[in-house]
Amino acid sequence: MRFPFKASTIGAAFAVVAVAAAVSAGAQDRHAGRGDMAETMKQRFAAADKNGDGKLTKDEAGAGMPFVFKHFEEIDKAHTGAVTLADIAAFAKARRAARQP
Repeated sequence: MRFPFKASTIGAAFAVVAVAAAVSAGAQDRHAGRGDMAETMKQRFAAADKNGDGKLTKDEAGAGMPFVFKHFEEIDKAHTGAVTLADIAAFAKARRAARQP
């Protein structure tokens, strides 16, 4: 019995499928890691929020969240002198979106 495809063609097809599967698995791993990252962010935020009011002042951010401290004015769009976890998440989301082609 003769097959209509050459062995090299079949090998190339398997290679393409393997690469696609690896890329897909990597994308799933990145998305799965976001849940862990969000939980870590919540824990770090709670530890930095010394008075437990659900907001970080610039001083609180400076003591426990250096990235938030560095970008505090950008995150605090309403200029209230404090940022919430939602403000930080919105800032991070906007930065990710800006990096997308």
